[in-house]
Amino acid sequence: MTTALLTHADCLQHQTPDGHPERVARLEHLLHALEPLDLQRVTAPLAAEDDILRVHPADYLAEIRQKSPSTEAVALDADTWMSPGSLHAAFRAAGAAVRAVDMVLGGETANAFAAVRPPGHHAETATPMGFCLFGNAAIAAKHALDHHGLARVAVVDFDVHHGNGTQDLLWDEKRALLITSQQMPLWPGSGRPEEDGAYENILNIPLAPETGGREMRAAYEGLAFPQLRDFEPELIIISAGFDAHQADPLANLNWNTDDFRWLTRQLCALADELCSGRIVSLLEGGYDLAALAEAARAHVEELIEAGA
Repeated sequence: MTTALLTHADCLQHQTPDGHPERVARLEHLLHALEPLDLQRVTAPLAAEDDILRVHPADYLAEIRQKSPSTEAVALDADTWMSPGSLHAAFRAAGAAVRAVDMVLGGETANAFAAVRPPGHHAETATPMGFCLFGNAAIAAKHALDHHGLARVAVVDFDVHHGNGTQDLLWDEKRALLITSQQMPLWPGSGRPEEDGAYENILNIPLAPETGGREMRAAYEGLAFPQLRDFEPELIIISAGFDAHQADPLANLNWNTDDFRWLTRQLCALADELCSGRIVSLLEGGYDLAALAEAARAHVEELIEAGA
């Protein structure tokens, strides 16, 4: 078995203003870093409208379509932009998440990484924010639950910013466990431990500024991994943000590439133990180009090793 890499050139057509951290170069650098690796390369499809509607209401989808520009880029809020290519890119990102779930659960690949943009974990039920339009991780989880009939799906989000959107979209979903670590205090300001979901199905792990890899490893070993074992998921979805790296300009955690490698290796081992190695990983943040490329490559190398 191999690891699948899902991406599409449409994701390079999501344009943001000069100086914006979520830029085309992020995906270009990441894909260049992955070029030498032995991967099953898959063209990401467009998501079906029903895929989006599993987590977002129809009027929200209609609003995003209505705001999609035909010429100049437009701001949806201070951080989140749409260009003429953004809507197609967002449908490709969600489509990659859905297709990755289908491939992993269908036995076509051991695990999968979706190298897509815009990211997704800040998009709330009816609010685009934090560079995100659609909640890709939540869409993937709901597809696995509703379409494939799984009983339990876990989402692990190690982006430096709290996955407020995924939390909002899965708050009332007792079949899903969300585990998310994030720097606190930091935008968007959510992610306190007491935010634990309607069914105690959310575990927030706040990390103080300057937290390094040793403290992160202790937090995951003491909190996250035991809860994953107790939940016994049938699939693990990773929101893979690489902005906890010490070089990232938007935050103040001190992880290095080996920390991302270690965390991926541990999640792969847990997936082997709990759900036949079934992992779907989705790109979220990471805004220092060199650090993003290096850490993402380490992440995918561990997926390849686990799936061999």
